[in-house]
Amino acid sequence: MSLLQKILVGRWIVGTTIDEAISKSISLSDIGINSMINYLGEDTYEKKTAEFSTNIYLQLIKKIKENNLNSSIAVKPTQLGLFINKETLEKNYLKIIKTARKNNIFVWLDMEKYTDVSNTISLYLKYNSIGNTGICLQSYLKRTNSDLIKIIKSNGVIRLVKGAYTESKSISYNRDDSTKNYINLMEYLFKKSNNFTLATHDLNIIRKSFALSKKYKKTPKYAMLYGIRNNLAKKISRNHDMSLYLPFGEEWINYSYRRLRESSNIKLVLRSLFENQKI
Repeated sequence: MSLLQKILVGRWIVGTTIDEAISKSISLSDIGINSMINYLGEDTYEKKTAEFSTNIYLQLIKKIKENNLNSSIAVKPTQLGLFINKETLEKNYLKIIKTARKNNIFVWLDMEKYTDVSNTISLYLKYNSIGNTGICLQSYLKRTNSDLIKIIKSNGVIRLVKGAYTESKSISYNRDDSTKNYINLMEYLFKKSNNFTLATHDLNIIRKSFALSKKYKKTPKYAMLYGIRNNLAKKISRNHDMSLYLPFGEEWINYSYRRLRESSNIKLVLRSLFENQKI
């Protein structure tokens, strides 16, 4: 493993095994921070690979339960079979959310690139009635406003992020407009939803959310990516529900690449490689 690889894995990835992910979750729990655990992998085209990923999540659920952790898991549709067929995707997703429901563990359905958005939302809404599930929405996409309204009307739970994928200008906002849209979507969540998570490292947005909390008398949850602003996350966790997104596994290259080219926070991401983020 090269020096750059060691830096990336050490900063943003919590390990390659379930036990390493659980170990980090335990240490975070000890200081009052929850975890949102993701097994790295995406764009799967073989059933065996999708089934393997599914089984990893089932083992992860068991470990979370055994350790009595207030941890959620985050799954990606393309990892579970979106590119294989609908039957495979739904079969694997259902296994995970039903098992998680029995163990009182929350499951987030992560959002990927634009071409997967409609299928991801359809999957979420189809099985939302099972409960204990939420979906990630990205403020950089122009369609997100209508998606957010639809999901709230269906009693869905939303985790709002800016988004780290690159899309054409016709369907996405630039950095500044994405931030403005995030703030608008956030205020709508305060008005219309009673259960939502604000996933951001933007201190200005976080401060605005505190003001909105007082205005609407609602308390959102917060989330950040492990390794980006750990110290800020620790500070916020003193008075608010905070989760860190913990990726683990061997397939860390795509995840790290998106972090490096994340235009909305490029300075923050690069600083995270050299600042003391130990937590």
